[in-house]
Amino acid sequence: MNFGNIDFQFKARYYKLGELNANTKQVWWVLHGYGQLAQFFVSKFKGLTEKGIYVIAPEGLSNYYLQGNEGRIGASWMTRENRLTDIENYIAYLNGIHHKEIGGRKIKTTLFGFSQGAATAVRWAMNQQVEFDRLILWAGLFPPDINFEKGAELFKYKDVIEVLGKQDQFITEDRIQEMLKLNERLKINPKIIEFEGVHEINQEILMDLSNY
Repeated sequence: MNFGNIDFQFKARYYKLGELNANTKQVWWVLHGYGQLAQFFVSKFKGLTEKGIYVIAPEGLSNYYLQGNEGRIGASWMTRENRLTDIENYIAYLNGIHHKEIGGRKIKTTLFGFSQGAATAVRWAMNQQVEFDRLILWAGLFPPDINFEKGAELFKYKDVIEVLGKQDQFITEDRIQEMLKLNERLKINPKIIEFEGVHEINQEILMDLSNY
């Protein structure tokens, strides 16, 4: 059995908070986790706009029903099926938003990835089409299939922060050890922040990180 690929024009949505103007101090790109929707995820960052931060929340390109064929809907950045094409597509999508929203503007930029969005943020960063100053991986790790030599060169000049909930059911001791090994392979020493909580965004820590 043979298969083929085809390129075609594709429309996708994203959400924004705040305004991008001469008074904007920072831009945050916030990438949601598996099964979330950007329109709800971005609301967690509403407080950042009071500090002159412009928030951009792209959405995974694949939507699906979370339970059966009705009810709540979520989005995913990729699955193991046709994963390289999914990665190629979402990187092109993110680059497209960046070109539209930021263009050649120079502004302090944070890439924020939550859970599955952490790997997405890393892959986009390594595409090197987005200029950024800081990478925040919240409840997520560096993907293990990246080019570590290239990553070491890129991330050694960036602020990297990893945030973990102590009661996060997805962050097991094995996952923590994997995180530390991946950091070692990248030859980086990120700031690691732990908080009392589960697989969620802690507003107190988030607001602290906004003071950048």
